[in-house]
Amino acid sequence: MAQKLKMKKGDKVVVITGKDKGKTGEVLRVMPKDSRAVVQGINMMKRHTRPTQTNAGGIIEKEASIHVSNLAHID
Repeated sequence: MAQKLKMKKGDKVVVITGKDKGKTGEVLRVMPKDSRAVVQGINMMKRHTRPTQTNAGGIIEKEASIHVSNLAHID
C-alpha cells in the first residue's frame, strides 16, 4: 500500500541529502507508490537516444526521480 505523501505537483522543495544537497526546485511529478518525486533541475541523468525518422539521436539530459525522504518543503 502506498503511503500518503505530504507533497504534490507544483510544491517548492529543497534537497537535504545526496549529490544535489542544498538545491531547490519545483515538483514536476509525484509517485506515491514508490515514495519518489521528480524535481525540476534535480538529479539530472544523461539518456542516450537512438535516431529515428522523426527525432535525431543524441544525449538528452533529464530529471530522474528522487526519494521523498531526501526532500523538504520550502514555505
